[in-house]
Amino acid sequence: MTQIQPDTPGIAGGQALSQAQTQFFIPATASLHERRPRTLKHGDSFAVFDHSGDAISGPGSPEGLYHRDTRHLSHLYFTVNDMRPILLSSALRDDNAMLTCDLANPDFFGDDGRVAVEHDLIHLRRTRFLWKDALYERITLRNFDTETRQISVDLSFAADFADLFEIRGMTRLRRGAMREAQVGAADVLLGYLGRDDQERQTHLHFDPMPTELTDSHARFDVTVPPGARCALFTRISCSKIDVRDGLPKQFLKSLREAMQALRSARKRGATLHSSNDLFNEVARRSVADISMLSTDTEFGTYPYAGIPWFSTVFGRDAIITALETLWMDPAISRGVLGYLAAHQATGFDPAADAEPGKILHEVRHGEMAELGEVPFRHYYGSIDSTPLFVMLAGAYLERTGDMAFLKTILPHIEAALAWIDLHGDRDGDGFVEYGRLTDQGLQNQGWKDSHDSIFHADGSIARGPIALAEVQAYVYGAWRTAAALFRAVGDDVRAADYRDRAGQLRDRFDAAFFDAALGTYVLALDGDKRPCRVRSSNAGHVLYTGLAREERAEAVVRTLMAPASFSGWGVRTIASTEKRYNPMSYHNGSIWPHDNALIASGFSRYGYQREAAQIFEGLFAAATYVDMMRLPELFCGFPRRRSQGPTFYPVACSPQAWSAAAPLALIQSSLGLRFDVSAKQISFHKPTLPHFLQSLTISSLGIDAAKVDIAFDRMGDQVVVKPMPHDSGAQIVTIA
Repeated sequence: MTQIQPDTPGIAGGQALSQAQTQFFIPATASLHERRPRTLKHGDSFAVFDHSGDAISGPGSPEGLYHRDTRHLSHLYFTVNDMRPILLSSALRDDNAMLTCDLANPDFFGDDGRVAVEHDLIHLRRTRFLWKDALYERITLRNFDTETRQISVDLSFAADFADLFEIRGMTRLRRGAMREAQVGAADVLLGYLGRDDQERQTHLHFDPMPTELTDSHARFDVTVPPGARCALFTRISCSKIDVRDGLPKQFLKSLREAMQALRSARKRGATLHSSNDLFNEVARRSVADISMLSTDTEFGTYPYAGIPWFSTVFGRDAIITALETLWMDPAISRGVLGYLAAHQATGFDPAADAEPGKILHEVRHGEMAELGEVPFRHYYGSIDSTPLFVMLAGAYLERTGDMAFLKTILPHIEAALAWIDLHGDRDGDGFVEYGRLTDQGLQNQGWKDSHDSIFHADGSIARGPIALAEVQAYVYGAWRTAAALFRAVGDDVRAADYRDRAGQLRDRFDAAFFDAALGTYVLALDGDKRPCRVRSSNAGHVLYTGLAREERAEAVVRTLMAPASFSGWGVRTIASTEKRYNPMSYHNGSIWPHDNALIASGFSRYGYQREAAQIFEGLFAAATYVDMMRLPELFCGFPRRRSQGPTFYPVACSPQAWSAAAPLALIQSSLGLRFDVSAKQISFHKPTLPHFLQSLTISSLGIDAAKVDIAFDRMGDQVVVKPMPHDSGAQIVTIA
């Protein structure tokens, strides 16, 4: 993620932050967990509201409606008779299609100061959804009083057209110009001309016509008889649109389309049902969040990274999300591969950290990116996206057998492999290192990209170019993939070359990175080839791709599952014994669900199913304490305590794609699920189920054109695999 999050001042090893270090910092002035915001997303738009459905403007507030990295609505405040309603409940549908806020009137006082209308007599329901860059809302008022009531409803609004990076904490010396608002009988058009010469607009339309409408509020004076109800409709779009249908009809039509689109996305892949109702909720939320975060592109579906800070294309995040969900829904992987291939770097651009063959890190569309005030318009400062891209291509082919598609992106795979050789290995030592090309680029370019996340045992910051342990593992995976791909297209010479190179890398890596005294692999090698002797979660990724020698696996697993690393909720990013350990930091002691999902997959690869199940149990237990059963981007690394939930990280994104996908990836790891498309075979290698799952059913699991249903029952330490009757020709195999 493009987030530079410093450790708290005073923590061991803490240093004052330079301007370069703080340039993309997200200030923790307000806790997102404390707000527990309600989020909606569709396409390139997303919205963040409080539990009442309002967006309250103010310093540090992330609330509002956003489109392509610009906030098109910064304030929305709902009152009845000039008072804020009482919140009854606030909930997203299970499929994330719609937000419903139930409210009631407070006590209304007369001119004499006495209560004229008691509270809880007028019910107000706000029903809201996003569809095609427009936010739709229906406010329904129902009178449960015995008398007719006159009610004044007011919606105040504003649009600051702030760039997302301004909201994240950056100060701009110059901004564009606000346009004069255009106010009609039932419409308001707010506008802003950016310094990039782009016009950005917010169009508000109301039905029925407001009693009073200005450039900052709409007032409706309504009369509601006893037992009766009335409805007010609002559409807030990120441009001026003309629709022939009346707003009530358009509201219903658009809602049906939004719900149908989400249903279609969910039906595309396999589904899960278990004996544990809480896990069923976690799984449903995971699938729903991935569906919501995914955006349709010309290349297929693409999962945006997370809300609110990362609702855009990220290379690394999307690839890992695709790998986590590949067994369930291969269409995500195809969409990610197609998009990233089309946007692969073809030339040198130091400002964007671009080199030929390199795969995207991040895309931004806001004014600051367009002007170059931040380097992320099309930014390539990720050391791992390129080998991960090759790995995903191979995994997709293995899962689907879709050679026709792979041939269309084969030139891009070859370009990515060439980048590893020509530019990835910066000093010719056989390892891939990173180092930014300008001082505006990201300082650290692995997934742990905080300014202080790569350090030595004494806490001193490592100087580059830096070779990360997990990046070498991804390169190994990419070369193994290349060997399989070239063998599949009949190029046995190149296949043998990449197979040999992968073997040589395994030997080189073991000699340079394994530290017997630590009992694991070092975090990285610095620019002087000095090892960063730090126990970190990165070592689990070495198991994930199979780079680790068999004889090293036990030590690595033991180290990662020791109390210093395994908190009970999951594996910490670094062990509590390390100099820079801070459980409240972004990368130096926190727990990331996606990180743990990859570690568990690595454990499973080497036969450590019991330890993989421990990680699964920890993350599932954490999810049960989280609002909406939704695993956030990360949480703090404090030890697990009986009858208490995890400690939350204040500005973690939620939902976050690779976190949402973590429970789904953990299912695959537990079951040892693999595919052989040529044999039309689905196999389960030493399948296990964590103790909270007595039984599990996977429905519509696809292989080739076939779909099968499979049930799993835990009998003590054994899992019985029971294929449902089918005539698809698919073989279901269990390997003990």
